[in-house]
Amino acid sequence: MNTTPPRVLTIAGSDSGGGAGLQADLRTLFACGVHGMTAVTAVTVQNSLGVTGFVEMAPEVVAAQIVSVATDIGVGAAKTGMLASAGIIEAVASACDEVGIGRSGVTPFVVDPVAASMHGDQLLTDQALEAVKGLLFPRASLVTPNLDEVRLLTGISVVDRKQQREAARVLFDMGPEWVLVKGGHMWADPECLDLLFDGVEFVELPGPRYDTKHTHGSGDTLASAISSRLARGEGMVEAVEFGKEFVVRSVRAGYPLGAGVGPVSPLWRLGLGRV
Repeated sequence: MNTTPPRVLTIAGSDSGGGAGLQADLRTLFACGVHGMTAVTAVTVQNSLGVTGFVEMAPEVVAAQIVSVATDIGVGAAKTGMLASAGIIEAVASACDEVGIGRSGVTPFVVDPVAASMHGDQLLTDQALEAVKGLLFPRASLVTPNLDEVRLLTGISVVDRKQQREAARVLFDMGPEWVLVKGGHMWADPECLDLLFDGVEFVELPGPRYDTKHTHGSGDTLASAISSRLARGEGMVEAVEFGKEFVVRSVRAGYPLGAGVGPVSPLWRLGLGRV
């Protein structure tokens, strides 16, 4: 009989353009050789130019999706994306507790706090931001904010590596087991330095800075690639190192789509696109 692959649950919104959200999660998980499952939190009206509307799922429906797949299929790791509202965040926290997802359970939980648009605008209400900090961060095995999200969560506008470390410490004090502060938006730095922190030691993960605008879905791709390795039982440092390499290659393989910003592409993993 064929062996069931590792399983990862993404709790995220749908991107009708296919560049980010659960669509980016699923194609990354497929490219990483794991079985992807979904708990849909919202349906967006979205293309390469941006989001023009969305409809939230009822919080109880989001929770029911999590419990349904976890109690039957099982979850090796879970990650979040767009959670849309404080009510959904509360439902996600409760459902994850029920099925053992998060620090108090057996299943690693990667929280990608999707709180800012590609232009840096706030996507979540202040109430939802507080729910992310108060409910999800203390349950998280790893949080993966970009610098716009760091600013919204901590009030720190990171422009250099010293401030990046300061932000990591503040985020760690909010309760996650590990913090990954992504440095892609630290534009003055010639490298894209991501910084991993466990409350004691910093691990620097440098990468090249490519001259491209086609970076849609890069955060989803990184968090999903990390989750794929956590689902295989790898340690956090090894999983994040894999995720970093994966997203660097995916950014390099990104392609134009529509009239706006194209997506990063995990198709390199299948021998398609640049490697």
